[in-house]
This record gives sequence, C-alpha cells and structure tokens, in this order.
Amino acid sequence: MADQSPMDAGAFVTDAFLQSVLQAAAEARRQCLQMLDFIDQNRAAQPDPDAEMQLSRQQKILHANLAKLRGLNRRAVLDTRNTKQQTQEAKSEIDSLHLHLQNLYYEQRHLIGDIAACQGYNHKYQTLPLIPVDEILAIDPELAGTDEHDLMVARINHEYAERQALEEQRQGLLKKKQSLIAVNNKKKDNLAALDKEIEKFIGSATPVQQKFDQHDQQNQEATASA
Repeated sequence: MADQSPMDAGAFVTDAFLQSVLQAAAEARRQCLQMLDFIDQNRAAQPDPDAEMQLSRQQKILHANLAKLRGLNRRAVLDTRNTKQQTQEAKSEIDSLHLHLQNLYYEQRHLIGDIAACQGYNHKYQTLPLIPVDEILAIDPELAGTDEHDLMVARINHEYAERQALEEQRQGLLKKKQSLIAVNNKKKDNLAALDKEIEKFIGSATPVQQKFDQHDQQNQEATASA
C-alpha cells in the first residue's frame, strides 16, 4: 500500500510542541502503513517465524509511537486548556482596560466641557470698575511686559486693596456716627430732664404768682375806693 500522506500541516503550525505532535502522528501513521504493506505482502505465504518476529517488532514500535502520541495528545489538551484559561484571563484584563479607557474618555469629554463652560462663563470681575492698564503700569512699572493674566490679577488686587481701604474708612465713619448718636442721645436725655425740672419749677411757682396777682388786685380795689 502506498504511503499517501495528507497535506503537510507543519506548513501552518509554528509552535515547536505542536510540530512534535504532528511528527509523532506522522511517524505512527507511517508505521501503520508499513505494517499494512507487510501484512499484504505476506498474506498468501506460509507462516514464517522471521516474518512474525518482524511483524511483532513493528507492532511494538507502533505501540510505542501510539503511546508517545497519546502522551503528547494529553499534553496538548492540557496546554490547550491552559492557553484557553490564559486567553480568558487576558481577555478579561483587556476588557477591564477597555472599560477603564472608556471611563477616561468620558471623563476627558466631561473635563473638556467644564473647561469650555469656564472659559465662556461671565465672571463678575469682568464687570468690576478696575483700574485701567496704563494707570496700573504707572503705579507698578515692574508689570510692564507681563502677560494679560498677570495684569488682570494685579488690577483685581489693586481693586481689592482700594475696597479694603474704603471699607476701613466706612467702618471708621460708622464708629464716629455711633459715637455722635450716643452723644446726641445723652444730650436729648439731659434736655428732657431739664424740661421736667423747668415744668416742676413752673408748677411750684404758680401759687406764689397767684398770691402776687391777688395782692395786686386788692391794691387796685383799695385805690379805686379811696
């Protein structure tokens, strides 16, 4: 029987272990074909002890090749399982990294949106009556040549200092006002007390005035009757 081997699978397999499995399978197949050819050649002949011994040796070689092939097959199955497990673990890790990457993309888009919102936000400092640039440069010549951001910070700080000074003046005037109010209230209380004393004095002087009026009236009557 001719040795009709299938398409050489080694051309598609690059793993060294799998190549050894294919070689063992090819060797076992070749041994089987040799035994079949030997049996066909000696089928009609009389029993020959040498032929039987040769056939027995070939059977032993075949059994050894098959045992080797079964061992390699078991190892290949175990390696395949391990490879599948490693592949699954790697896939899980890749999925986790992909999910993390998607979260980073989402966070990036969110941050870009926040940055755009901040850049387009109408800040209150834009409506403040800040000192003009030429005046702040005249006050602090060291700011010449600085960028727009530093100039804006300097103008805001100047406005803050001015407002602090005005607030201190306001607090001082407020304290002075409170002091004047307290003095005025005290004077009002004194005037009110003086009014009460005058009223008491006037009230106590009324009987005396009545006596004088009565005496004057009696004098007038006496003069008229004389």
